[in-house]
Amino acid sequence: MSVKRTLLWIGLILFAIIAIVAVTTSWYTVDESEQAVVITFGQADETIQDSGLHFKLPWPIQTVEVLSKETYSLQFGYKQNSAGELEAFDKETKMITGDEYIVLTDLVVQWRIVDPKKYLFNSAEPRTILHSATSSAIRSVIGSSTIDDALTDGKAEIEAKTRDLLVSLLEKYDIGISVVGVKLQDVDVPNEEVRAAFTAVTDAREMKSTKINEAEKYNNQRTSEAAGEEKAILSKAAGEKTARIEQAKGEVALFNQLYEEYRLNKEITRERLMIETLEAVLPNAQIYIMNDDGSSTLKYLPLQPTQTNTSTETKKEGGSN
Repeated sequence: MSVKRTLLWIGLILFAIIAIVAVTTSWYTVDESEQAVVITFGQADETIQDSGLHFKLPWPIQTVEVLSKETYSLQFGYKQNSAGELEAFDKETKMITGDEYIVLTDLVVQWRIVDPKKYLFNSAEPRTILHSATSSAIRSVIGSSTIDDALTDGKAEIEAKTRDLLVSLLEKYDIGISVVGVKLQDVDVPNEEVRAAFTAVTDAREMKSTKINEAEKYNNQRTSEAAGEEKAILSKAAGEKTARIEQAKGEVALFNQLYEEYRLNKEITRERLMIETLEAVLPNAQIYIMNDDGSSTLKYLPLQPTQTNTSTETKKEGGSN
């Protein structure tokens, strides 16, 4: 085989290799949970957020770095071994509170990549920077808090302050990372006796809160019952008031009517009123009508026997029927 033919075969083989490389490196796919950065001659060129099949210039002109859009978890102060057990790092978790107590603190930071270009090119180790920023933020917040807040009811505030400080630090570092949330896993003290004392304090505070809630519930219940009784009493009083007013109006109307009759015929009205009053005062008395005309003979008309006889006859007639 001549040298010319050998060079031709070598050229064909190199061309085939270049063609294969060009074909196989000219396209790439991005899933819905991924994002990509197209790099041209080592410089970030374009960020791809849309999923699907995409094309680019072949290697080594352009390359692609595919990153996830999902949320990552940074475990600070502990890690999970192959057996699924948690292993704490005492050196990393030991912190000093504002009132000079030592506490063991570990937490989880939820974070995402929001700018792939900055994540790839603004720092060599963005995860290491995030870990260091987390350590700085939590130590700063714990150092300005009391041990009582760190171990009892101040954890939510510590989480919020740590997140705000961590977000501020990452904005300064500008490494394309966004913090989603910060969650304290555990805040404890290294001494067993101190731990037991703070546990007792926590239990006492929870008991206090329970008692306060029960007292407020009882107070609300009694207040509601008192309000109901008050409404019932006021409603009853209003009804009695209306009844008394109507009764008084009726009595006034009756009095006015009697007064009108009395004004027209005083003698007869006076006698009738006297008789009605006597009947009301003495309901069982026998009534006689007497005529005092000045003569010596006493004339009277017994009304009670007549009424009695009339009622007796009525009963007999009813029985005979």
